[in-house]
Amino acid sequence: MDPLPGKEGEEIQLDRVLFIGNEEKVLVGQPFIRGAKVRATILEHGRGEKLIVFKYKPKVRYRRKKGYRPCYSRVLIEEIVLPEGEVAWHTKRQAEAPGLGETA
Repeated sequence: MDPLPGKEGEEIQLDRVLFIGNEEKVLVGQPFIRGAKVRATILEHGRGEKLIVFKYKPKVRYRRKKGYRPCYSRVLIEEIVLPEGEVAWHTKRQAEAPGLGETA
């Protein structure tokens, strides 16, 4: 997967929102929620740990080994806006793709 477009420290707006939820309310898109937006700041672009892809077929001497390092973007979610235009909640947590290390 490619990193998000933009430079580190730049603010971006994501408008293809699939799901919004908190303790009181849950919105699920079909496939997206119209009018919902997420305002975020790009903290860094990086590459994950190397993943090994190994193909093997027994009895025919077929073996293929490849390595792959996925790219990722670490973002800070500033605000989530509901379709009606009201702010759902604010957060200061970092969002990261699963399995790529700890967040600060």
